Amino acid sequence: MLHARRKIAFAFAFAAGAALLTGAALALGTADDAKAMLNKTTAALKADKAKALDEINAGTNGFLQSDIYPFCFNLSDGKIIAVSNVNAKANIGKDIRDNKDATGDAFGVRLYAAAKEGQVNEVSYKFAKPGPDTTPQPKVSFVTAVADLGCGVGYYK
Repeated sequence: MLHARRKIAFAFAFAAGAALLTGAALALGTADDAKAMLNKTTAALKADKAKALDEINAGTNGFLQSDIYPFCFNLSDGKIIAVSNVNAKANIGKDIRDNKDATGDAFGVRLYAAAKEGQVNEVSYKFAKPGPDTTPQPKVSFVTAVADLGCGVGYYK
């Protein structure tokens, strides 16, 4: 009986993991989730910038929830210095202003320009959702400036 339960538990865990990897069971975040994550990010950066950047890059302390995650770049040179999404780690060190979607839309320039101290601005663009389908989908990022950084959190529409 115990052996059968383990088999069932393993099968369930395997199916759930496979569904997450394919994006089939991934519950996408909302605009409110993205705003809350941006507020959490700005508060953490104000309290302890180095610790917050480490946590963002590690995706720990709640800085990665489903498809909701922060990204931050230097206001001085546009270089991306923190992102929780493991699929976007290759962008660290790159200038955010160089980001373009599959249609050639230079949305990175708009993300950089939207980073204003004391303001939260919205930038719409297309970006692939997590999962096997890499077709760009409509996305909106809320962007602000804090601690000499531009930071944003996006959600899919």
